[in-house]
Amino acid sequence: MTDASMPPSPPIVSGILPDVALNAAFAAGWLAGAPPQPGQIQPASLDLRLGAKAHRLPFSFLPGRTRSVDDAVADYAMHTLALETPTVLERGCVYLVELEESLALPAHVGASANPKSSTGRLDVFARVIADRASEFDRVPFGYRGRLWAEVSPRTFSILVRRGSRLVQLRLRAGDAAFGPGELDARHETKPLVHPEAPLRDGSVAFHVDTLGGAEGPVAYRARKHAGLVDVDRVAGHEPDAFWEQVRPRPGGGLVLDPDDFYILASKERVVVPPDCAAEMVAYDTLVGEFRVHYAGFFDPGFGWPDGTRAVLEVRSHEVPFLLDDGQLVGHLKYERMAAQPATLYGQGLGSHYAQQALTLSKHFR
Repeated sequence: MTDASMPPSPPIVSGILPDVALNAAFAAGWLAGAPPQPGQIQPASLDLRLGAKAHRLPFSFLPGRTRSVDDAVADYAMHTLALETPTVLERGCVYLVELEESLALPAHVGASANPKSSTGRLDVFARVIADRASEFDRVPFGYRGRLWAEVSPRTFSILVRRGSRLVQLRLRAGDAAFGPGELDARHETKPLVHPEAPLRDGSVAFHVDTLGGAEGPVAYRARKHAGLVDVDRVAGHEPDAFWEQVRPRPGGGLVLDPDDFYILASKERVVVPPDCAAEMVAYDTLVGEFRVHYAGFFDPGFGWPDGTRAVLEVRSHEVPFLLDDGQLVGHLKYERMAAQPATLYGQGLGSHYAQQALTLSKHFR
């Protein structure tokens, strides 16, 4: 193939690569694998597909800077499951699945990963591992190699198969961070959160709603020992078989029982402008003995233009914890897009959470 006939590479512009650039990344060979399926490329992320095999592990691990994942699998795998047919991944177990997509990134492009929103709302702990990685969900600039997903269902056993999508990837060219004061200036012109409030260290603060409206629950609590969730079956499960509705507590607040899993909503309605992407930042232990939000990517157009509430996945640890109404539970960090995506979140994509309130995952009716 001559240079003139080579497919064009995505432009070298700093920021999160949008959908058009992700398609170009497949054509240029930065992303390898079977051609993407409809809906797999989102405005600022790519859904990654499970491959043909899942390895049952006795524990989670990171390969470290001197080992490949294959080396670790050879040492640690207990047995291997074929995913060519629907296969159960059992609650409380740890699995490692090679992904269909691999990377051959140029030196100026790196990647980050997160569970999909629907994965987090099922309380499935899922994160991406690369060869010689010393941290989860981060792929170094210029990485060339395969990717794996560590999958550990915490509440419900799940049914998966080759091609199921549990995790998602963002490609980042150069530095996507906003400069000092730049995001605050944008916020003053077009608020990123409603009701309007000052940014905190360049990010939007989330506070939990435990009061709700006049009708409906303020939270959902997962039922223990519930049935099996097919991750590819949309609107195919009865919510009452898996979830208990939680009503407001007299005196306010919600007591989190240790190791129970809850779905709650933020008080705020957040906005991700078309030229921005956002991610829920890591949980801060200073705000309480609980973990918030497994799934962290918010695509361009989420809540645009008037704001949409964020749904929070919450689990308490060790001791019962009183979560007060309006308590700080997390932050949303914004980054610049390298270009505006061709299609925004919620616009013609079948996005399930575009105008959400307190919403279970798409698997439930």
